[in-house]
This record gives sequence, structure tokens and C-alpha cells, in this order.
Amino acid sequence: MGGLPQGHRAEFGGGGLVRSAGGWAAVRALRRQKDPPLGDPRILGSRAFVTQLLHEAEDRTRHTLRVTRPGLDLARLARRVAARAGLPPADLQSGRRTQQVSQARRLLCQLAVRHLGFPGAAVARFLGVTTSAVNRTAWSEPVPGVEELT
Repeated sequence: MGGLPQGHRAEFGGGGLVRSAGGWAAVRALRRQKDPPLGDPRILGSRAFVTQLLHEAEDRTRHTLRVTRPGLDLARLARRVAARAGLPPADLQSGRRTQQVSQARRLLCQLAVRHLGFPGAAVARFLGVTTSAVNRTAWSEPVPGVEELT
């Protein structure tokens, strides 16, 4: 509320690219270049900050949209995880809540969603749990040894 009496202030207008370039005239000049700079009007900050943020977002998107390995389906992955945990594969899809089964499900969620790019909803249907539970589990603290199975 304290800022309302100050009215419109030009230094807070225009978004990240406009501000970092130095105004609309500078933006138009940059667009005529062969390699226009990265910018996003939703991000306020210096050109370096905007560029870094956009690259991180692109990396995250690429990781999220990664295609699963050919020939590897959830049933096959579940058999591998169950064998590693010393469980029958059916236990992963059962309602059992023992520590051993829960750990194996957590490993399956992390491998499938986080490392192999399976949608959380597909893993949830396979396990018979909610998508929310799968996604929370997939992005929780990594299970020791998960990296060696990817």
C-alpha cells in the first residue's frame, strides 16, 4: 500500500527483456540482429539472469519430456525392482505397506518418473495409487542406489 502514492514508475515497467535491454527502442534494435537475445516478459532481471533461468527451464522441460527407453515397460521395470528388493513383483501392486514393499515402490516411482520419463499417471495406474502419491514419491529424497539402476 505504501507504494501506491508513488504512481507509475518507468523503471518497473516492461518486463525482463525491456528492462535489461534499456527500453523498447533497444529491444527493436536487438530484434534486427541475426541472433536475438533471449527474453521473457514474465521474468524481471538482468539479461544474464533471464538467460540462465530460461536455460534451466529448457533443461527441466527436456528432462521431463524425455522418451522412455524402447522395450522397457512398467511391468518389466517392476520385475527388476522387485528382484532387487527380494519381493514377488505382485507385492508392488498390492496394498501391503511393509517397509520393504514401500521402499521398493519408492524406487520404482523414482526410476520410472524421475529417470525414465514415464508419466506419473501411468505409474499410478500400474501401482493402484494416486498420481499425487507417485509424483510426491518420485521427487522425494532419492533412494540409495537409484542412480546405478538407471
